[in-house]
Amino acid sequence: MTAPLPYSLNTADPLVLYGETFASRLLLGTSRYPSPQVLENAVAVSNPGMITVSLRRQGTSITEAHSGFWDLLKKMAVPVLPNTAGCHSPQEAITTAQMAREVFETNWIKLELIGDDYTLQPDVLRLASTAESLIKDGFKVLPYCTEDLILCQRLVDVGCQAVMPWAAPIGTGRGPLNPYALQLLRDRLNVPLLVDAGLGLPSHACTVMEWGFDGVLLNTAVALADDPVAMAKAFAMAVEAGRTAYQSGAMQAQDSAQASTPLVGTPFWHQS
Repeated sequence: MTAPLPYSLNTADPLVLYGETFASRLLLGTSRYPSPQVLENAVAVSNPGMITVSLRRQGTSITEAHSGFWDLLKKMAVPVLPNTAGCHSPQEAITTAQMAREVFETNWIKLELIGDDYTLQPDVLRLASTAESLIKDGFKVLPYCTEDLILCQRLVDVGCQAVMPWAAPIGTGRGPLNPYALQLLRDRLNVPLLVDAGLGLPSHACTVMEWGFDGVLLNTAVALADDPVAMAKAFAMAVEAGRTAYQSGAMQAQDSAQASTPLVGTPFWHQS
């Protein structure tokens, strides 16, 4: 089979998180793909800035329990963002993060602290204090949170240098359900913001990037597509298009039609 062509990245406009530079503003999850080969091809074609990995605490070590997957991660040579997925208490999240740091040899952590099993909504009451504990322990924390302004501001106050609000509940693919709140976050917070969870279409990713978000993190929308490799490339292109549109400065919407063709040279009786 012919290897998929990678998406060309705009290295002149890198994503900067905690002082580190990432060429792509797309972060990609690694679960639920039809096969390891499909995952590898999707990563190769989309060139994500990071790939997320959940530490499953089965077996005596990740290398024993999932040696094939571990080898694949190293082969793809993309920075790994461990994830505390499935954690329901601060101590569970902190312990998982510490284990992940040992296994993956990185201080980066995506902090998930689940408060509701049905929506997988974050525990907004304990998320900030958990993030603060991890930051004091030397972690570079990317917290998964809701679009609530007060929560996100609190996360910044405790030391998070980037925040990752959801667009919709994880895995729903419904796109941004609360545009007002998300755009308010972008207006009020002066840190990188990455939309994490709920994006289902490349157009969703393009939209939030047009609003000025700094990146997106997604998994299900790619992994469960009929053609995950093609969808991964589509999302990479959409993220780039949205970013370019944001930087270009979109025209203001008008209440009435505005002629786009000049009238120079038109006979005077057509101008009345």
